[in-house]
Amino acid sequence: MMRTCTALTHTKRNTARFSAFTLTELIVVIVIMSLLLLLAMPNLFGLLRKHTFKADIQDFVSTMQMAANGAAESNRRYEVIIDLAEQAYMLREITSPVLSQVLEEEIIVDNYFSDKCWVSYVMFDDDDYTNDGIAKFRVGHSGWQYGGKIVLLDQEEQPHSVVLNRLNRIVELKEGDVELFLPRAQENVLF
Repeated sequence: MMRTCTALTHTKRNTARFSAFTLTELIVVIVIMSLLLLLAMPNLFGLLRKHTFKADIQDFVSTMQMAANGAAESNRRYEVIIDLAEQAYMLREITSPVLSQVLEEEIIVDNYFSDKCWVSYVMFDDDDYTNDGIAKFRVGHSGWQYGGKIVLLDQEEQPHSVVLNRLNRIVELKEGDVELFLPRAQENVLF
């Protein structure tokens, strides 16, 4: 009987020592993980900052492509309205003959640019330009009514251009403030 009691006491001591060892391991692991997280944080925030600009600009390009694709596949007309003062954009399906009136049921996308991405200016392919008003791009089955470019700036104020070609409905994202090819007057065309 004495032997059983000694064995039981010995087992309790091993259990207590084992519990203390796992607590020490846990503390060491937490300290190591904290150090790794502290080292990785600047890189992580840099990636999130870049991703946010890319996400904003990709959402905008997707909205423009959604309008072009929707119009190409149907007889519907769409309009993307860019409000430079509010740094916002909206996609709507045009259903009423009054183009200046936007009905609530027409709105498909209503979004704001974040502080990581903002519109600098909009230039149409008829040489019309705005940097503080409202720009409207309409698209129907035959393509964009006007082509142009929307110049967006990132946090470092580096320009990126979203280019719309009225002839082929393609929406392109290009780095920099690209040159927009304007149509020539009939008297300037050689043939």
